[in-house]
Amino acid sequence: MYQGKDPRADLFAATSKPTATGLVAEEQAGLFYQSEPQQGGPDGKHWYLRGCNFVVAYSEVSPGAGLERKGQVDEYVLYLSGKADDVVVEWNGEKTRVPGGSIVFIPQGDSRIVLPKGGKPVRLFTARSNDLAAASANANAYDAPRTHIPSFEAWPEPVDGWKVRHYSLDVADEPGRFGRIFRCTTFMVNALPMQIGPRDPSKMSPHHHDDFEQCSLALAGTFTHYLRWPWTTDMRDWQADKAIDVASPSAFVIPPPVIHTTRASSDGANELVDVFCPPRMDFSLKPGWVLNADDYPMPKAKY
Repeated sequence: MYQGKDPRADLFAATSKPTATGLVAEEQAGLFYQSEPQQGGPDGKHWYLRGCNFVVAYSEVSPGAGLERKGQVDEYVLYLSGKADDVVVEWNGEKTRVPGGSIVFIPQGDSRIVLPKGGKPVRLFTARSNDLAAASANANAYDAPRTHIPSFEAWPEPVDGWKVRHYSLDVADEPGRFGRIFRCTTFMVNALPMQIGPRDPSKMSPHHHDDFEQCSLALAGTFTHYLRWPWTTDMRDWQADKAIDVASPSAFVIPPPVIHTTRASSDGANELVDVFCPPRMDFSLKPGWVLNADDYPMPKAKY
């Protein structure tokens, strides 16, 4: 389903398998630009949307405010799209200064993120953070189990132990590499190239995933998410096609095995980030695709 020159072209055929039935496959949308925040106060506003295995936290934070986690159960992600959104991350008695335009991986335990100038940070947590899953706008969306999505399993610990790690998002595109991909023990994040102007409608890339969700995080511009449910042997799985328009900021969770593709539609800058929890094995097996692969090994049993 990919165009011949798309770097993902060989992934679909290699991983496709028969579509399961008994699906509980509803998309989830967090339209942060038009919905009331789930939490708010003088220090900022916070919106939460959950997927099967994860929670997206989008915040608009006042200067000098801090984002604190006590007893965090596992590693989480801080995504700083704005180049002016510098932060200080406090963890294990140390302070790490991180410039804007970075992705940060913060270990489990107690941590605090201070934003001297304020900003619009995005944090990504696994659904093991029960307080955030319960605070999500769609907290009950997964009460019916997703039997076709495997239970979450963290990937191996980083090679030289736990610490705050951060990486610049200012990475040049390369032929044959898809986006700017980073992974940790809990997440894989792909910062897609900025699309200036609408996407060419003759160069779409409809595809599906067999057993994991994709979260598309829109941070600038507008998009249309196109969804097509497969016809399994059970007609109860069938749904009509959907074309869902979203603006920014927003998060959109696409369920497996729904065929999907997204078209940027704004005349200006369109910024989209894809999120997966846990990391994707197929992307990880592509040489050179994961930019911090030396820091976070793959599971040995899946080599």
